[in-house]
Amino acid sequence: MDKSEEKKALRQQLLQARLQMPDRLARADLLQRVMRIWLVGRPDLVIGAYWPIKGEFDPLPALHRWKEDGELLDQPQRRRIGLPVVDKVHKTLQFHAWFPGCPMEEDAYGIPKPKDTEVIVPTLLFVPCVGYGPGGYRLGYGGGFYDRTLASLQPRPYTVGLGFTQGFLPDFEPQPHDVPLDAILNDNGVVWPVR
Repeated sequence: MDKSEEKKALRQQLLQARLQMPDRLARADLLQRVMRIWLVGRPDLVIGAYWPIKGEFDPLPALHRWKEDGELLDQPQRRRIGLPVVDKVHKTLQFHAWFPGCPMEEDAYGIPKPKDTEVIVPTLLFVPCVGYGPGGYRLGYGGGFYDRTLASLQPRPYTVGLGFTQGFLPDFEPQPHDVPLDAILNDNGVVWPVR
């Protein structure tokens, strides 16, 4: 089996394990707490995230709370949240403003995206992890959208992977083109960078 077939099989195993976690809701609650605490004191005003699919952790409640906290602080600039919209020509992602109740529509992959909201550029980007390993390396779905997006965004946003402890791969070997994330959070706390 070649490397791409191995990764495909590993993805399927991890997705099945994630969907079958009997305590996924409790773990999601723990990760919500980790994420909210981690965000305290961050200077970012524009954060990109994702709409959860296939049993992924949902970052939107913690981000909505982060946004509301910013309004309570009476900051001169308001905090913004963006969700990805696929750019079919360049096979990259753009981030469109999202807020609870904003109009949504499905993209070509059946994933909800903001409809007709403005494009925003995140300085911090939360990325879903199917799996992750030492050194901040992530296993995604294999489409390369985040890798191409990160290569094209200037300035490059601070990147944070989100995943459950079940997705940790102690022997994960990144490919030469893989770029490590700046941080990874899971339901136990901060996984990377290790300090």
